[in-house]
Amino acid sequence: MKTFLIRTSALLALALAMALALQTGAAAADGAPRVKLATTAGDIVVEVYPDKAPKTVENFLLYVKDKHYDGTVFHRVIDNFMVQGGGFDAKYSEKPTRAPVAHEGREALAKGGPRNVVGTLAMARTNDPNSASAQFFINIKDNAFLDPTLIPPGDPVPRFEYQGRVYENIARSQLLNAPQLFGYTVFGKVVSGMDVVNKIKAMPTGAGGPFPSDVPKTAVIIKSATLLK
Repeated sequence: MKTFLIRTSALLALALAMALALQTGAAAADGAPRVKLATTAGDIVVEVYPDKAPKTVENFLLYVKDKHYDGTVFHRVIDNFMVQGGGFDAKYSEKPTRAPVAHEGREALAKGGPRNVVGTLAMARTNDPNSASAQFFINIKDNAFLDPTLIPPGDPVPRFEYQGRVYENIARSQLLNAPQLFGYTVFGKVVSGMDVVNKIKAMPTGAGGPFPSDVPKTAVIIKSATLLK
């Protein structure tokens, strides 16, 4: 990710705000809801952060309470990238979902939420940033290119650097609405069972159902998703 160049006073203010967000986030994590994913490869426990991404967490927990994830598979597994599931049953039929949840990636990051690093839980989506519904993925490496891009202060934004190019005096709305700058909303992390995630990522993959590749040859089924606290 590129570093934005902003005025020193603004940078100090942002640093103080981020430090406070990290402190409150650490305290809130003690009471963060936890969900156990009991899979055919072993148990994975994740905690989620409603103080960072409230709509996303509410959406995920509703699917948990509705038993949506029970019987679904990890249908997309790419070693050195991520494992994805929550949308298809063992016969690769897509399960019906509710309306998509609004994208909260930037808001979560600005509140001190985690980035797309090893073990974090994020929402899967299409090219439309506001299309996430039930599918999620677990990062199995640090995937900085999936992180949301925070927009510097100002309107127009005096200076913005992205992928080696510098943009000056850009309308703030143009940056806020640019699809490539949304990234993926991280809303939780694995707190136990990362060994199970690593077992899944190492499984041989190939074609399966409607997917031409990246499907585990031995199906990994989420037998149940249970809210622990």
